[in-house]
Amino acid sequence: MTNKLRIVPLGGLGEVGKNMMAVEYGDNILIVDTGLMFPENDMLGIDYLIPDFQYLLDKRKQVAGIIVTHGHEDHTGAIHHVLEEINVPIYATPLTRGLLEDKLSRNGLAGKVRLNTVQAGEMSRIGPFQVEYFHVCHSIPDGVGLGITTPAGLIIHSGDFKFDHTPVDNWPTDYAKLGEFSGRGVLALLADSTNADKPGWTPSERVIEPALDQVFRSAQGRVIVATFASVISRMQQVGVVAARYRRKMAFVGTSMTENAKIARKLGYLDLPDDLLVSVDQALKMKPHEVVLMCTGSQGEPSSILGRLSTGTNRQFDLQAGDTVVLSSHPIPGNEETVHRTINRLFRRGAKVIYDAIAPVHVSGHASQEEMKLLMHLVKPKHFIPIHGELRHLYQHASLAQQVGIPPERVATVENGQVIEFENGEMHLGERVPGGYVFVDGSGVGDIGPSVVREREALARDGFMMVTLMLDKHSGRMLEEPEIITRGFVYTQNADELMASVQRLITDTVRNHDGDLQDELQQAIKTFLYNETRRRPMIFVTISQR
Repeated sequence: MTNKLRIVPLGGLGEVGKNMMAVEYGDNILIVDTGLMFPENDMLGIDYLIPDFQYLLDKRKQVAGIIVTHGHEDHTGAIHHVLEEINVPIYATPLTRGLLEDKLSRNGLAGKVRLNTVQAGEMSRIGPFQVEYFHVCHSIPDGVGLGITTPAGLIIHSGDFKFDHTPVDNWPTDYAKLGEFSGRGVLALLADSTNADKPGWTPSERVIEPALDQVFRSAQGRVIVATFASVISRMQQVGVVAARYRRKMAFVGTSMTENAKIARKLGYLDLPDDLLVSVDQALKMKPHEVVLMCTGSQGEPSSILGRLSTGTNRQFDLQAGDTVVLSSHPIPGNEETVHRTINRLFRRGAKVIYDAIAPVHVSGHASQEEMKLLMHLVKPKHFIPIHGELRHLYQHASLAQQVGIPPERVATVENGQVIEFENGEMHLGERVPGGYVFVDGSGVGDIGPSVVREREALARDGFMMVTLMLDKHSGRMLEEPEIITRGFVYTQNADELMASVQRLITDTVRNHDGDLQDELQQAIKTFLYNETRRRPMIFVTISQR
């Protein structure tokens, strides 16, 4: 009996972010990407989410390696969490490897991990898998897609891609390799769905430079450009325009500074030494002589731009005449946060340029016509849309049917749904855990949905804490109950309400006939809802002496 080829999506299907997939044949597993995802607005206090890779923990000895397709956080951000449990070789292109080394060193894994550098156009033998790396355009250099030859057939993993004929680094997607794969016969294509609802073609990165030129030409003061720390091509474009207008350039923030340093060292960022200055130097220069690049284009409160928008950044503040450029598009779900940040920047006197009013950002992902072209180039027998919310996956599946792939050969699935190939045919296997794990500070997985729901309740209605001291013999109160509230009402403005609560407590203590703590909590909860239509969390502690 032949072994089945199994595709196990652990992240990135049904969501934008935390991309992670296992390719399994016999007793061998190959992992593609280990990403993170930003928390949703109602996930209070959560730093980020990572895939639930519980499925792999019982099979860790079967994992042959991890391939990282490119250096974005939604493909690399969970790497140290995975390696702490499954320490296997990593395969990455030079820039991606450099970014991974920095991430691993910051998490205490420097020198403890086997990193293998691969190049687009090369091939690796990883267990029974023969992996060919082919270059794809994206919004970070050195991205690759994968041709994975397995004993069951050839599968293509597109990685994040677009068909940019005029990329900033002059390195277009490898169309010839895609055509070669087609000639061999492709069992299945797994393709990026992020922009499946966008008609036409994604514009080239080149359209950004004229827009930046217009911004620099009209800016009277400092120019502050916010983008992801990993968008190396944007650093290059800003540097070119800064030099043209005789401005010096400074990177602000650890991640932005480190990524620029790595990219320059490896030759992916070509900026002359005399263009770059430190932040301290830039802040001493005349406003019209500098441009600052920082993070925070998604409105993250702890980012440089997030702190500038609220006036809480320590190193420097916004000045009258500053022009702020948000060179990114909001991640789905982040729109409200981004718009709130833009409004705050305007309120603080900045001129704000963003995607909706000028082409200062283009997507790094293919739109519908590019997706169709990929299918025509590869001519897969089966198609699996990956990397996107469910609406994106279904739209991509619809495009596949439009170009002639029969519906029964298209698998639209979410995280955890195993897809199996046997004798050249595809069918659905079992479901495995495919949720997410909360990361909060140094805690990984110790915060669950129930804790997040409690945080929501606390944020919505606050809490009331009641402390009682009773006589252990008679059960009478020895002193007035102590009542503390937070996020509910100000006690100085609610004396009458607090007095009523105290009377309720006294009556309940005097007349209770069961579990006093439980009776008090229920009585206070009912009373406060009737009086205020709010449901604060109620905590009662009882001491005796």
